[in-house]
Amino acid sequence: MDTDVVIVGAGPTGLTLGIDLARRGVAALVVEKAPGLFPGSRGKGLQPRTMEVFDDLGVISAIRAAGGPYPTQLFWRNGEPAEERAMFDPAEETEDSPYLEPWMVPQWRTQQILCDRLTELGGRIAFRHEVSGLSQDEHGVTLSFANGVSLRARYAVAADGGRSTVRRALDIAMTGEQVDPHPMLVADARITGLPRTHWHVFTDAPDGYLAICPLAGTDDFQVTASFPEGSTVDLSAEGVRAVVAARSHLTADAVTEVGWASDFRPRAALADRFRSGRVFLAGDAAHVHSPAGGQGLNTSVQDAYNLGWKLGAVLTGGAPATLLDTYEEERRPIAASMLGISTGVHRGTVRRGAATRQLGLSYRESPLTRETRADPGPVRAGDRAPDATVAGTRLFDAFRGPHWTLLSLDTPPPPIKDLPTLTGPPPPPYTPGLYLIRPDGYIAWTGTTPDSLHTYTKETSLPPPPQP
Repeated sequence: MDTDVVIVGAGPTGLTLGIDLARRGVAALVVEKAPGLFPGSRGKGLQPRTMEVFDDLGVISAIRAAGGPYPTQLFWRNGEPAEERAMFDPAEETEDSPYLEPWMVPQWRTQQILCDRLTELGGRIAFRHEVSGLSQDEHGVTLSFANGVSLRARYAVAADGGRSTVRRALDIAMTGEQVDPHPMLVADARITGLPRTHWHVFTDAPDGYLAICPLAGTDDFQVTASFPEGSTVDLSAEGVRAVVAARSHLTADAVTEVGWASDFRPRAALADRFRSGRVFLAGDAAHVHSPAGGQGLNTSVQDAYNLGWKLGAVLTGGAPATLLDTYEEERRPIAASMLGISTGVHRGTVRRGAATRQLGLSYRESPLTRETRADPGPVRAGDRAPDATVAGTRLFDAFRGPHWTLLSLDTPPPPIKDLPTLTGPPPPPYTPGLYLIRPDGYIAWTGTTPDSLHTYTKETSLPPPPQP
């Protein structure tokens, strides 16, 4: 084998997975058909759950430094400021998570930070590698590239976007719907004459709205505009200037520079399967969202976070290969739910609030989940393990890293060798009991006696032995 895992696509999904595998000692290669990283701001909103993931992966300081909070929306009428609206419902401050609100970082900058972290961990990226063919057998996957190179790996992951070449090669269909028939423009531009204190929204024009959002951590604005059904969107600098001049009080020359620009039709689609043999789909290759809810990139990062620890456990930890079956079983229902939320936000039936922060997502129905307590309390097996402090230690500090963790809260801990264990009284919202925390921060098992934990580890072969 040339490598253990080939990851096709160097977007947020592929880079996150590469980081997680690198820190587990898994030999992985990220391949990307483009000559470099994606240059645009597209997925600029990082939800609180994704911030927790980035905290664990060691990039949270860079992410915090590179971005900023979302500004309030300012609606203009007849060339004058008319109304301010908050983009998100306010979050109640709690110790449950250190991250309460979405954080704005242009996608190009997020990818740069992830790429730097991957390189720091010894990970590898090969640009100008466009997949031209794929075959697999019971032992591995062979990928062919347009440059004449071929590569053999134990597993492959398609993280190559909504038009995934790998997904099409596997003949996996996408089922979905058009969310909005109106074509959309999105572009990164330098603009004078607008304060960077607000997200400016113009709705006067009959042809569609215009929104101009200051991109945190940069001098750019992200320009978005809708067009009548059937329109052809002009992506040139002149086209962007014309839209800004026609739909706002600004003149065309206020747009001093236009960088990346793209057009799209908002849609929602879900892959019929997330796996074919030794090949997995993740991110936009598996689910395509309207950008309105800020869920696409975030759901994609968490696909990678879910798959990473499972591939690591199978390849280097002695876990059974059947563990990989749970990737689709856990992530596809989540993706389907988040698609519904994204579409609801786009159509105005769902608020940007608790549902879009992704802190309440659960794997309670997963085959990896066991709740053995008669009276579980508010925090149950399958839930994300909330942050709190136990005996002076912050739980997220204890969880950080590619390991499992056992919480022993007013309950005698079982003697399990090499399993990091934290003991103490239960902080809210936890109740007394034993909690086995997966490497991705979800609760795999809860109980009150060591015997039921031993039964769980025997049935699942989890947690696997410590990584080298």
